[in-house]
Amino acid sequence: MIELAGIIILGIFAQWLAWKIRFPAILPLILIGLAVGPLATLFTENGHKLIEPIYNENTKTGLFPGKYLFNFVSLAIGIILFEGGLTLKQREIKDLGPAILRLITVGSIITFLVAGLAAHFLMGLNWPIAFLFAGLIIVTGPTVIAPILQNVPLNRNVATLLKWEGILIDPVGALVAVLVFEFIRSSGGGMEVTSHALKSFFQVILIGFALGLIAAHAMYQIIKNELIPHYLLNVFTLAFVLGVFVFSDILAHESGLLSVVVMGLILGNMDVPKLEEILSFKEALSILLISILFILLAANINMEELYLVINDWRSFALLAVVILVVRPLGVFISTRGSDFKLNEKIFVSWIGPRGIVAAGIASLFGLTLKEQGVAQAEYITPLVFLIVLGTVILNATTARLTAQLLGVTLDSSGGILFIGANLASRTVGKYLQMQDRHVVLVDSNNANVQKAQSEGMEAIIANIYAEDLTDKLELTDIGFLVAMTGNDDVNNYAVKKFAKDFGEQGAYRILSADELNAPKDSLPKSGLLSYTDDYLNLSEVARDYPHFHETPVGDASTLDKVIGSLNQNPKSIPLFVRQADGQLHILPNNLQNLRLTDESTLIYMGQKVEIEVAEFSK
Repeated sequence: MIELAGIIILGIFAQWLAWKIRFPAILPLILIGLAVGPLATLFTENGHKLIEPIYNENTKTGLFPGKYLFNFVSLAIGIILFEGGLTLKQREIKDLGPAILRLITVGSIITFLVAGLAAHFLMGLNWPIAFLFAGLIIVTGPTVIAPILQNVPLNRNVATLLKWEGILIDPVGALVAVLVFEFIRSSGGGMEVTSHALKSFFQVILIGFALGLIAAHAMYQIIKNELIPHYLLNVFTLAFVLGVFVFSDILAHESGLLSVVVMGLILGNMDVPKLEEILSFKEALSILLISILFILLAANINMEELYLVINDWRSFALLAVVILVVRPLGVFISTRGSDFKLNEKIFVSWIGPRGIVAAGIASLFGLTLKEQGVAQAEYITPLVFLIVLGTVILNATTARLTAQLLGVTLDSSGGILFIGANLASRTVGKYLQMQDRHVVLVDSNNANVQKAQSEGMEAIIANIYAEDLTDKLELTDIGFLVAMTGNDDVNNYAVKKFAKDFGEQGAYRILSADELNAPKDSLPKSGLLSYTDDYLNLSEVARDYPHFHETPVGDASTLDKVIGSLNQNPKSIPLFVRQADGQLHILPNNLQNLRLTDESTLIYMGQKVEIEVAEFSK
């Protein structure tokens, strides 16, 4: 009982510590696991581990009898990858699709071949073990990529490529590792191509994709037709995912990972009611599972295995080859002919941390092959953990500096976040989107979010009182915040809570009904979207006249008179001024603060008003 509680407590502490120091949680998790596992044997009185993951018959200690630890690891990884698949949106990749596809196919082949050769010739591993190691390190992993993306403001192309690769390549790497593993097992420690191994390979592919597709559509119909009560939805989804994973594995050994990723990917791109609620639950569950898994797997390593790699310089030379040769070679060949610039390719080449899938499967395969007496199988687990730990430490500590030196960070946070996906927000947001601005709408109302998405806008369902939007990768380039809901309390809260994170270049809200009738001098000097219209006015104009018009203005005096003319028509609302350089500016309280030229134009929403600007300029 103490061990179980200790794992959870230490795991959550590691997650908090990682958040505090802005570092991937995998590092403190692995270090804690090593400290309570193999390293503990150096200072405990009886020379035992503080946490023994696998039950030991001799000492009568341990948590999981036999291979139950690895059954738990497999199921947990399946849940983590399903949650990752849910976050992949087809609209994100646009022109990046071919590069991502090549990176997870061609890049995987290059990693497999070059890393296998390096492990054989540099480390002296036999061919089967060398290529099993190579298959295991193909993966990068969302558990380590996500914290880097959240902490480093990368441009959208680089961030999207790393995010998609991190999730999609996990089942690819697992599949390759399983194929090599089957070759080794079926040939008695060698790697001859056997009919059994080839049959297993194609079964995994066919069943993984087919079952994932069927399961996704079945789950969609269940949720859409409300066959499950709301209070059971999250736990039912969890049970459904576990059922798909296990059933897939029964049909084809190790096909479960592919099935759940395909299922999550398809569901994430369908119009699924309450999808964000399910995703929120899965995110929390994934954090707990990751915390437990890394500690268990690190604690399961023995000191003898650690000595195999830390006392051999060739292990660190192999790590250097993986980082400096294998990864760059795969990235540059995979992105050849793409729109990625040289500096972006170099950065993606540098960022390749390995994660939970590599560690989990390495532990399982390493133990299995050791029990079968396969030569050098004892190297698999510690070598893979060295790669995981080494790449995570290096990438997490240098990602920001490397991104800045290579110039792949965002030049400016020009994206715009709208709190509220109502008609008024969608109308204004759509106009800004047409001006080549990245616009994201957030709303707790699923119907509003679905309407925005159907209109081709990026929208997220979220409760700003309950969720931390800073974890959303879609919001990495946001610099403007506009709160446009019909609730004044929500608007004020949104500006207060998120101005620091998303309002770097400006945080705005709409007038309240009381402020609408107050003297202009009593209103805030900044932070209002409009000094003339509240939510009701904006909504009525967006409903009746959802159009935008432009009127040239050359100086503040002319602008003031034009706005006065527009205010006489309740169906016309002045909102922005476009400067000569194309930049849009929200109208300030004091128009004298705007530097206008002859090329400046006022942009207003609503009914078109004929304005003779010349008479104002006299």
